[in-house]
Amino acid sequence: MVQVTDTFKKREFVLEYMENPQYPEFVKFELTQDRCEILNAFKAGEEVEVWFNLRGRKWTDPKGEVKYFNSLQAWRIQQAGAGQQEDSPRKQEEPGWLAGEQDDLPF
Repeated sequence: MVQVTDTFKKREFVLEYMENPQYPEFVKFELTQDRCEILNAFKAGEEVEVWFNLRGRKWTDPKGEVKYFNSLQAWRIQQAGAGQQEDSPRKQEEPGWLAGEQDDLPF
């Protein structure tokens, strides 16, 4: 875990994604603030499912060049195949702004 500022902390982790075992992919996620502790319940090598939000940022460097950054912010992790067990200590609640919202995008 990295304490970025006095009021902001984050923790990064990498998952090996093996849709095609011949060509595994390594995907970096981050946890922020109070969600940093979610990862404590898991060990390296466990199969997990991760719920996350894709975030993007725009930054202009001191030379005036515009740069873009993406991050995958995890907000829930559970053992793969664990389902939606209410009594599971690893279950995390989805952010309130996601609960009950309908996506009306055509794709």
